[in-house]
Amino acid sequence: MEQISSKQNKVIKDLKKLSTHKGRKKNSQYVIESWHLVQEAINYLPKDEIIMIYTTDDQYLKHGNDINDFKITLISDEVAQELSDTATTQGIFAVCKIVPVSFDENNLHGAWLLLDYVQDPGNIGTMVRTADAAGFNGVVFGEGTASPYNSKVLRSMQGSQFHIKVVKESLLKVMDAFDAKNFPIYGSELNPEAVNYRSISPANDFALVMGNEGNGMKQELLSKTTKNLYIPITGKSESLNVAIAAAVIMFRIKK
Repeated sequence: MEQISSKQNKVIKDLKKLSTHKGRKKNSQYVIESWHLVQEAINYLPKDEIIMIYTTDDQYLKHGNDINDFKITLISDEVAQELSDTATTQGIFAVCKIVPVSFDENNLHGAWLLLDYVQDPGNIGTMVRTADAAGFNGVVFGEGTASPYNSKVLRSMQGSQFHIKVVKESLLKVMDAFDAKNFPIYGSELNPEAVNYRSISPANDFALVMGNEGNGMKQELLSKTTKNLYIPITGKSESLNVAIAAAVIMFRIKK
């Protein structure tokens, strides 16, 4: 079993590059951190998609029996802190293959969440986790939405990305596919034509589009929706956080 004790080691320098979009694209790999995410990857990913597990001695003593079927490199606490994206690291990481999931418009079914230019990693992660909890089939990361392999997005999704489909695709293409199936497409905007989300009958097959935190959905997408939904606000707050709004709507309209 290889051991790395210096953060100047070339392997570690190369791993650090996976924290950038350019590095991930070049190598078709990404890094997950924490025992919870590594365990979720072990439970749900094909074995050959987990390239290497990097762990401190302490974490290996705790989880060695669970990871011994994979390639393992022991790292020092100093190296673990160098690799970490958090102030205090747990000391266990996995390098995984990026295997893009295609949007299969010919086998389209179920409820899907579409993200239009959503950029905050915490909001994205919360919405993916909520879609997972609400029984959605998948989430589409549209143009301008932060990468699903961004370290903060990965941490925020908490493993839900392994439970449902996470797709990067043009939202216009996806919406056209739903329209071709006569499945409803719900936007999220307060306007004269919008309807109260409570008026929507729960269903299994539909798309829900959530827009950018500050600007909402793009007009070209709003023009293609079946209905645009709003959440009545009876208090004095001007608006809801996009992830909270998505959660309220998802659990209401998913059968």
